[in-house]
Amino acid sequence: MKSALIIGGSGQIGRAAAARLGRAGWSVTLASRSGDTVDARFAGLDVRSTVLDRNDTAAVHAAAAGQDLVVDTVAFTPAHGAQLTGLAGETASLVVISTGAVYQGSNGTTSETAEGDDQFPEYPVPIPEEWQTLPPGGTDYGSAKADLERTLLAADDLPVTILRPGTLHGPYSTSLHQWSFIKRALDGRTVVPLAYDGKSRFSTSAADNVARLIQLAAEQPGKRVLNAADDDALTVEQIGRRVFALMGHEAEFVTFPGGPKEGRVGFNPWGIPRDIVLDMGRARTELGYEQAIGYDDALREDIDWAVAAVHDAEAAGRDWTSVFPGVVARYGADGWFPYDAEDAYLASR
Repeated sequence: MKSALIIGGSGQIGRAAAARLGRAGWSVTLASRSGDTVDARFAGLDVRSTVLDRNDTAAVHAAAAGQDLVVDTVAFTPAHGAQLTGLAGETASLVVISTGAVYQGSNGTTSETAEGDDQFPEYPVPIPEEWQTLPPGGTDYGSAKADLERTLLAADDLPVTILRPGTLHGPYSTSLHQWSFIKRALDGRTVVPLAYDGKSRFSTSAADNVARLIQLAAEQPGKRVLNAADDDALTVEQIGRRVFALMGHEAEFVTFPGGPKEGRVGFNPWGIPRDIVLDMGRARTELGYEQAIGYDDALREDIDWAVAAVHDAEAAGRDWTSVFPGVVARYGADGWFPYDAEDAYLASR
């Protein structure tokens, strides 16, 4: 039986990968700071949990030694990359989760550092893996990931597959973008303003589809970089409509050109002035990849998990912000749902 260690195993990708590998007959160890990875999807599978501090290099190397597959979902810096290069010769396949944010626009900007819509990066549609990445030495998230990638790819005797997802979604996501529409349905919002005419496209990545790529990389070790996105590159309005349809909710979309208005009216986490769409051709060619789950089926899982998780949080005296701390950290507790400002804008139309 082949064995796998998943570092950062309590998150959405780690859990999805463990379930997929377990169903394929692998023995899987999920390592995380908490060791808390109870999941109904693991029933009957050889999946176990362990406590691991990924910043403890000796502990990481000891846990990874002899594993057929090591997956790192929480590697963020070149220092983490240097740590992982110590696994050369110790594992048959290493898979590291990077990000589509490593790509640099042809105008020299990034989605994280651009100030204003006129500076937003310009990318080909779709973006292939050979597109330019951010230069060395930057301090933002995408730059650190790009340096991480370079460190790993430069290592000898290290069969590493680097995956670049878009906006991740799936059960146990701490920053589920789909929540921006799910909560509106739960709150009975019948009119939803959207900036940029509701036409923004920002590639989504279901955890189950990323897990499928992890399995293929484990079965076909090599040194490669692959995008990891859903086949459907939907507009923000299309995503909203699909969420509402699956939840049996009816709502009107009011769209307008340009960015959000005063009070963040029309804001959405997918709302961007130019498309960011990741090309999946290389994964199909090199690994024979076909997505494991279609968007609507993945979205149904997102909704079911999110509604149940928030219900449980409320029953325990907490609210949705405890389920999605990533949303709060980036946008603030009210950043996605400026209902008063929306009502004022809609009344003035």
